[in-house]
Amino acid sequence: MASESIIIASRRMAEKSLKIALAESATAGWLASEFSLTPTSGGVLLGGIVCYDACTKEELFDIPNEIIEKYTPESAEVTRLLAERLSKFFKSDIAVAITGLTAPGGSETEDKPMGTMFIHIKLPGNRYCAHREVFDGVPENIISQTIERTGELLIKLVDELDSDTIDDPATQSKAS
Repeated sequence: MASESIIIASRRMAEKSLKIALAESATAGWLASEFSLTPTSGGVLLGGIVCYDACTKEELFDIPNEIIEKYTPESAEVTRLLAERLSKFFKSDIAVAITGLTAPGGSETEDKPMGTMFIHIKLPGNRYCAHREVFDGVPENIISQTIERTGELLIKLVDELDSDTIDDPATQSKAS
């Protein structure tokens, strides 16, 4: 069963006829799976891409190696580019990208410890949410907490959208 926050987020998107697409690194498709289990998934979920390895981010999303080298594959900068470049694959209203560190051995530092997750959400009306949070636990718990937080963020952001922003074709083209 999908998490409660994802069920609610999916329902709120369905009520506003919004479509979502996902670029997942650290969560490796878990968010897409959660959305697929909601009663409103058919009207909301367009699809997702798992871009776990840095070369996938480079090859599919055209993220320059220099950006990945400078900021690391698990960074706010790379996550933002993933969210922005999802429109290459999907004509969605909402684009969500997630990267992060669920286990040791990645790009962790004192400022970016294991458990650091980046969630970036692109919405209609040129709205954007960049969220960074450090979660505790084993990889499964970190991912689960990230999914839950993504749902909570989506609920808040979708609720803040007014119908003028959603229905305006000018803002739609900028957001897709």
